[in-house]
Amino acid sequence: MILLYSFVIYACIFSCGAQDSSLDNLIADIFKTDETQPSSTIQPTPQVPNVSVSPKDSTPTGTAQYQSCGYQKECVPRWLCSNNTINTSGENIIDIRIDTDASCKNPLDLCCDLPNKRTEPDGSFVIPKAPEGCGYSNPNGVGFKITGAVNQESEFGEFPWMLAILREEGQLNLYECGGALIAPDVVLTAAHCVHNKQPSTIVVRAGEWDTQTKSEVVPHEDRYVKEIVYHEQFNKGALYNDVAVLLLESPFTLQSNIQPVCLPNVGDIFDFERCYATGWGKNKFGKDGEYQVILKKVDLPVVPNQRCEANLRETRLGRHFILDKSFICAGGEKDKDTCKGDGGSPLVCPIKGQANRYKSAGIVAWGIGCGEVNIPGVYANVAQLRPWIDSKLKLWNISPIYYTP
Repeated sequence: MILLYSFVIYACIFSCGAQDSSLDNLIADIFKTDETQPSSTIQPTPQVPNVSVSPKDSTPTGTAQYQSCGYQKECVPRWLCSNNTINTSGENIIDIRIDTDASCKNPLDLCCDLPNKRTEPDGSFVIPKAPEGCGYSNPNGVGFKITGAVNQESEFGEFPWMLAILREEGQLNLYECGGALIAPDVVLTAAHCVHNKQPSTIVVRAGEWDTQTKSEVVPHEDRYVKEIVYHEQFNKGALYNDVAVLLLESPFTLQSNIQPVCLPNVGDIFDFERCYATGWGKNKFGKDGEYQVILKKVDLPVVPNQRCEANLRETRLGRHFILDKSFICAGGEKDKDTCKGDGGSPLVCPIKGQANRYKSAGIVAWGIGCGEVNIPGVYANVAQLRPWIDSKLKLWNISPIYYTP
């Protein structure tokens, strides 16, 4: 994902067919899991990838050996330090710039006096209760708050509907695209992400944040896919009607960092609103772009379709290009965009009059490059496609209570 400095993964209409040769290897590293066959609730063991962020010190024997951070001090998981600084109010913050002068390399660790170090949580670290209803973000994070997020890092659990859709290949789970949770056992994503895929090969992960560790304060959960349904009029060349819903074999456990997003009403217009896209995508277009380790967020203006069409006609699409009504556009600001690999990820817009509450406006579909001035990214229009989504949810007897504000 291209943020003001670095960000999201696109599924570009003109580029996703020609994946970088190293893509599978890189994504396999980032989202690697253990070699056991998952059940309906998979317990993966991600390996520390050889990416830009330093790994946490550990030992394969299972006995943690913590990094020293001073005399009689060690970096330990935050909930294992009983020095009365652990809280859920957000007062105890960490520096996400983990490759600078932070005393602990891992952003989830705390520099703890050895006399306060524990082997079990002391009971003071309490995960906040999940809100009732869809679309509530956690702007202060879940369990802790980060600071120094100069590259648009999201808080842990800030966007609890964000999902990673993985493709099972042998004993590996390879990152395929993003998605959004709209009910405990239903995923909203792009059709191009799952077109012609077998449900048994797809795994959905909720609650993911830092792909280099499984030490988040609340662990992620994985589920197999039972059924894939994509729009009958999906056009795999032009990406018209680029929407799909996935029914999971078992529901996710709704909690503070795993929650559904609200769906918009039919006909909702989001023009000129500033909305958020999230993902683990590339920070720039082309071979020099790097996939992100920590979930990123980017705020984008929704661009009216008529203006978006005019802007896109100035690109290689040419002056006869017509923007289909199944699309919505957002972006057009320098270095702020979704990018390659973000396909299927949600674009969410604020619900008016309700603080920190969002509904899905778009699904990352395609673009011309990433992060260029006056060239918005193109998303599937969820409000336009809502009748189709409703028809599929009705067939599965999914209650509207999960996705209705």
